[in-house]
Amino acid sequence: MMDLQHFSNARGIAEIINRSAARHLAPPPDLKPSEWAEMAVRIPEGNAVPGPYRLANAPYQREPMDMLVNPDCYRITLMWGAQVGKTLLALCVQGYCIEMLPRSQMMMQPSQADLQTWLETKFNPLVDANQQLRRLIAKPRGREGVNNQKMKSYPGGFLMFAWSGSPKTMRGRSAPVIVCDEVDGYEVTEEGHPVGLLWQRAATFGDQRFLVEISTPTVKGESYIEKAFEAGDQRRFYVACPHCGEHQALNWSNVTWAGKDEPGEEQQPETARYACQGCGALWDDGERIAAIRNAEQVGAGWKGAKPFRGHASYHLNELYSTFRRLKDIVQSYLDKIATDDLQTFTNVSLAETFEERGEQADPDSLMTRAEEWTAQVPAGGLVLTAGVDMQQDRLEVEIVAWGHGEESWSVDYLVLWGDPLQGDVWEELEEVLSSTWLHESGAQLPILAACVDTGGTGGNTQAAYEWLRGKTGRRIFGIKGVAGWGRPIVAAPSRKQSGKNARKVDLFLVGTDEAKLTVMRRLAVEKPGAGYCHVPNDRGADWYQQLTAEKLVTRYVKGFPVREWHQTRPRNEALDCRVYALAALKIANPSMRRAAERLMMPKSAEEELKRTKWKAKKPEPAPEPVPEEKPQEESPATVAETVRIKRSSALKRKRGGWVHNW
Repeated sequence: MMDLQHFSNARGIAEIINRSAARHLAPPPDLKPSEWAEMAVRIPEGNAVPGPYRLANAPYQREPMDMLVNPDCYRITLMWGAQVGKTLLALCVQGYCIEMLPRSQMMMQPSQADLQTWLETKFNPLVDANQQLRRLIAKPRGREGVNNQKMKSYPGGFLMFAWSGSPKTMRGRSAPVIVCDEVDGYEVTEEGHPVGLLWQRAATFGDQRFLVEISTPTVKGESYIEKAFEAGDQRRFYVACPHCGEHQALNWSNVTWAGKDEPGEEQQPETARYACQGCGALWDDGERIAAIRNAEQVGAGWKGAKPFRGHASYHLNELYSTFRRLKDIVQSYLDKIATDDLQTFTNVSLAETFEERGEQADPDSLMTRAEEWTAQVPAGGLVLTAGVDMQQDRLEVEIVAWGHGEESWSVDYLVLWGDPLQGDVWEELEEVLSSTWLHESGAQLPILAACVDTGGTGGNTQAAYEWLRGKTGRRIFGIKGVAGWGRPIVAAPSRKQSGKNARKVDLFLVGTDEAKLTVMRRLAVEKPGAGYCHVPNDRGADWYQQLTAEKLVTRYVKGFPVREWHQTRPRNEALDCRVYALAALKIANPSMRRAAERLMMPKSAEEELKRTKWKAKKPEPAPEPVPEEKPQEESPATVAETVRIKRSSALKRKRGGWVHNW
């Protein structure tokens, strides 16, 4: 202990020592993150409102920020729009874990370039503007710690950086606090989703783990942040109407202005107001901002739609920004409409997922238009094709009738149970493809062409090749689906050999992306005619679900839009069968005029039958024909006597078409 007797002012020195000890030995003040942020954080120059951080400008940031010290909360999800301070909220959480509650942290961005931009424009300027954070974080090239582009250390922990496209930046690293920014831009690797990988590596921290997920949403059904929000308690920020006092969340549908919903009228965004959903009073910007700032004081604020079980999820759109005026938001909307870029406004301003319309058929609307037919094949159907989808334990087959303009009728759908590696199921398929179906004219229609899927695993492809050998002449084709836009529905065949000395198999490549788009758009046709798809009334709901099981979505990969088909339901065999039946029609390329003449049904007569018997009831199934009568032999003879088809000399010299002369 120092001997103060040697100093002339011993009493003064003792007071200085006591004050210094009291200041340095006293525990830090018990402040919540929001309280610390208002006391310590300064927003750097270059932002819209630089200077001391004030929650009065964004009161909705208080509760999510304070969840960091809530012992019952382990995860928060912010599905927030632009101009509401979601990045600043994350920075305040990270600063609190450096100064007030020291612990290690992980920060992830979608790419290395995004991480570099975040460091240079967000994190480093905030640290430079705050003296205490600058004092605690190690100096670059210093000896007391690490400060580089991969890690920053401070007393009590470190802040490590990673990006989603590089799994190696996540290996061997773990921290109790994880902040993931713009998660909808993450690339899913072979090891899994980056957020899940980081969260799993933090499992050893137990109750100390805390995850912050932040992003604007993207495409409905594909957005990670939307799924994370729905997994939480789904909180929305409620405000009180200054006129009637009703609590309500701010929705875009309540914004009104002169010219709204009137395309031909002049749009006047300067007249924009917010209409109360209770009394209908129109709020100006002053009333809207006041309602946001006073929400928590009047008992409104964040309210969840589900019980809280440790995961708090928050949704917030641009209408809550106290720095944006309604006229500017409306003008942004009008600009996006003019440039056909509504998705950007929906994702960024409204913080909602964008749903592409028109590229997925609705199963309920298809069920409502189911029909009853007077025969297995209605009058408009002129030729039959089959599509066969191969699964591990079965084959599924759809028989489709086609008419003029590729109008279609789903004649039959069969499930043939059996292992494709065994011969029994292929014998059943042979029997199906050799059958005929009764046409409304009285004729028996055979299957003109069939396409058999050869994809699969476990030896199924080889089994399909062996069964398809020598069947090209019968117009039974092996196919393989390939993805990619701009491909033809059916490309020229290639020859695959199923054995060393076996005959080669002609394998056609089917452009599945284009074919599915064609099928979906035809399912959306509402009036009978070219492209219309007729469905019978004997199908179950599961068939309709399978037929409409995929949806065309657009996702962005490194800033470029990519259109892909995504499966929205567990099974899609009915859709695959319809695609393969369409491919069989394209390969066979029949003449519908000649098919109608063979059935003694010119187009005018066909249309008359459809018009007079459109709503006729479906009769009982026709009885099995007596073998002695041989109806299948008499029908062609009768047609041959009544219809004479003139053939050119070229056709007489080369009969059978390209299939028989391949």
